[in-house]
Formats: sequence, C-alpha cells, structure tokens
Amino acid sequence: MMDLIDILKNKVQEKCPTIVFPEGEDPRILGAVKRLQDDKVIKPIVLGATEAVEKTAKDLNIDLSELNFIDPETSEALNELKAALLERRKGKLDEAGADKLIRDVNYFGTMLVYTGKAEGLVSGAVHTTGETVKPALQIIKTKEGFKRTAGAFIMLRGDEMYLMADCAINIEHTPESLAETAVLAGETAKTFDMDPKIAMLSFSTKGSASHETVDRVVEATKLAKAMAPELKLDGELQFDAAFVPEVAKKKAPDSDVAGQANVFIFPSLEAGNIGYKLAQRFGGFEAVGPILMGLNAPVNDLSRGCVEDEVYSLAIITAAQSLM
Repeated sequence: MMDLIDILKNKVQEKCPTIVFPEGEDPRILGAVKRLQDDKVIKPIVLGATEAVEKTAKDLNIDLSELNFIDPETSEALNELKAALLERRKGKLDEAGADKLIRDVNYFGTMLVYTGKAEGLVSGAVHTTGETVKPALQIIKTKEGFKRTAGAFIMLRGDEMYLMADCAINIEHTPESLAETAVLAGETAKTFDMDPKIAMLSFSTKGSASHETVDRVVEATKLAKAMAPELKLDGELQFDAAFVPEVAKKKAPDSDVAGQANVFIFPSLEAGNIGYKLAQRFGGFEAVGPILMGLNAPVNDLSRGCVEDEVYSLAIITAAQSLM
C-alpha cells in the first residue's frame, strides 16, 4: 500500500490541498493529522468540541496550537456558514434547522468544502456512513450527469491493484445506476494511474444464463458504453471470465476486457460487499476505502474500526481526488 500512497503523495504535495477532519477528539484522527501536517502533504483542518479535542491532544502529547483547529460552537465562521447552508437548502430548511445543523461537525465540515475553504473531507472513524454521506449529498451533491454516488475499494496486494464497486452505498441497482457506477469507477481508477478495464459482473457470461438480473447487467453495459465510449468496458461477465485469461478465451474470446479486467462492477451491494471482503480475508488483499465517487468534491468515509495508518492513507487519497 505504501507504494500507492507514496505515488499519490508526490502528486498532491505541490498543491497541498486543505482537507477537513470532523472527528478531532479521536486519537486515530489527531495522530494521522499531525503526521500529515509534519509530512507537508496536506493542510488539515480539525473540528470538534474544544474540551474533548484538547484532552486527546494532551494524551498524545500533541500541541493543538500548531494545528488548524476549529470548534464550530465558537467559530467566527459559524454565522457565515449557517447563511450559506440556509441558502443551499432553501425551501427545505428553516433558520432554526440551519442553526442546529451547522453545529454538527459533519455539516460544518461539509460547508467548509462547499464554500471553498477546503478541498475535501474525511470522516467516519466515529460517525456512521449515513452521518458522513448525508450532508455531502445534500450540500455538495453529485456531479453533473450523475444522479448518485457509489463506494469503491482499492484492493492492494504486493504489486497488484484492483478497484471494486459498488461496495458501500447502493443496495439495489437499476441499469442506469450500474452504468453510472461503472463510469465513475473508470474515472476513479485513472486517479490511481490505472488503465481501467471494467468488467460488469454477473453469474452469466455473454448469455450463458437467462434471468432478469442478467438482463439488468446487459442493459447497464450498453448504457455505460454510450456514456463513456472511450472506456474499455464489457459485460456481462462471470468473475473467472473477467479475471482468468484461460477462462476468458473459452467464455468470451472476442472481449477486449475478459481475462484482463482490473475494475469490477458488482450487480448489487450485497455481492460487492461480500466480494471485496472475500478478497480481503481469503486473498490477503488490503482494502482501502470506501472511496465515495460521483460527488462535486471528495468526501470519504472511514470504517469505525480503522487504524491511524488508514486515516493517513485515505486523507492522501481524498487529496488526490481533489486534483481530478
């Protein structure tokens, strides 16, 4: 994993993007933030309640005055960000609601990104995925031409690197949402210097089985090719046909993706979540993510079981996304 992170560090150090961390009271966050600032990779903004963050900093022997720390409750920017939030959610939020939300660290942090005071946000060590993603969807919103976000994992083992999606957000897919996920995954893969070869996965390869779920993948493949004809993308493919050259020659001999895929699009969240965890636990791959795709600015969600190194790595990935 360090090879990938080192490559991305070299990409982002020149610009040194500002990344927000809403969970400053967590020692994993504060430890990673200190390292990131010392390494001059990003400019971090740490959020949290003063007393709680000061206690964590003291426990870690970190001088909080050396970090850009903001307590939303006492911030001079509170009213400015509240007004911007009220305008952004016009008709859906009143002043009392805005006053309450802007004091939430995830909403405050998301508004820092929306107003251009930061380029990205990393949360989720303490908060749930919903608490991290909801403000981003309401405020930052999805890129033009896309209706949703999706969650990808970068899978690493030695020199091997693959991308799997959607493994975190959309429980059930339509052909349209699967197609969007595939195109977003291709764009995201390029961020990591991958040459994406995208397999639309199914339990069928090129008509070997008949079912409405197979039809959904077939239709999604057509839509994705229409959306991004420059991408190398094919489906429907079983995993072995997508990954193993010998199997690909038998099952999909005319495919320019089969047998060499490095980006895998799962037909449902159930399949994606199980699939990446099988690779992680049985295959010994390191799973980096989930990386949220499709937003106008990067907001990424840590696992609540994460360690400090994962915070450090995801922050650099977030910074790299901000340069796209």
